[in-house]
Amino acid sequence: MNSPRSRSVALVLAVLTAVAAVLIGATPAGAADGCSVSWGSLPKVHDTHADTETLNGVRAGRHACFDRLVIDVGGQDATFGSYDVRYVRTVVTEGSGAVVPLRGGAALQVVVKAPAYGEHGPTFQPRDPREVVAVGGFTTFRQVAWAGSFEGQTTLGLGVRARLPFRVFTLAGTPDTDHTPRLVIDVAHRW
Repeated sequence: MNSPRSRSVALVLAVLTAVAAVLIGATPAGAADGCSVSWGSLPKVHDTHADTETLNGVRAGRHACFDRLVIDVGGQDATFGSYDVRYVRTVVTEGSGAVVPLRGGAALQVVVKAPAYGEHGPTFQPRDPREVVAVGGFTTFRQVAWAGSFEGQTTLGLGVRARLPFRVFTLAGTPDTDHTPRLVIDVAHRW
């Protein structure tokens, strides 16, 4: 039977079969492009002891699945490990408590347990506290702002597009390559 009705029914069944095959075989967008993350968005805190390092630099980079903030620290110790990174309603400046305005839909407060000053003065001083690192064109980052350094710790505000998963880890210094310890914050482009 090759009636118009049977051809229509066959066409509808073929379309439904094709749609079902696509849906059953579909993978999440992140998995399809290798950007699946399981970091979560809860605070990341590691407070081992009073570190002896000072904050020496801040930089950012773009990756396929995340934007990265790197904070360079240095001092007498080749390791570094004390930080507190979390989403907050507002980031406030060290000492005064003044609100640090940030662009984006969410604010990450980055507290590094290392001052940006040493016995001979500042070890890091941003040219523009509102734009510590240029992040225009980044997928997730909207702004990196300075919130000050006071009583042995330094705070940065990281404005991001939305409350997205992030991870935090440290990299040890390597005297043979002249690398100092670093604190790394990766914020995913999506869930």
